[in-house]
Amino acid sequence: MTRLRRSFTAQFKLEAASLVLDQGYSVPEASRSLDVGETVLRRWVQQLQSERCGTTPISKALTPEQQKIQELEARINRLEPEKDILKMYGLLLICKRELISRSRLRQCIRPVCEPFSGSGLDGIRTSSS
Repeated sequence: MTRLRRSFTAQFKLEAASLVLDQGYSVPEASRSLDVGETVLRRWVQQLQSERCGTTPISKALTPEQQKIQELEARINRLEPEKDILKMYGLLLICKRELISRSRLRQCIRPVCEPFSGSGLDGIRTSSS
């Protein structure tokens, strides 16, 4: 006979682990009264203990504070690449603006320098070399 795998909410896990940590139930007592396996309950208890010490779990957090930390970390992981793309785009715009400025400067200097060509003042270059 195949047993279906049950899933529990973070709130249920938090309350189950709190029975052991805060209300003095033993793991076997709490697991029997909640109809969950002892191994699972021990894992939840260990996770709640580590969360209370400030450790962000790898799995879904039990405490609201750690849940918020996980949400914020996920948001940071989404936003960091976007920020890098915007930085690169800004640098490209600056480079483009600089190239346009240089091009316009050459166009302005060329007519001024042309009358001097052949007069020994050829040191003034109007080409893009």
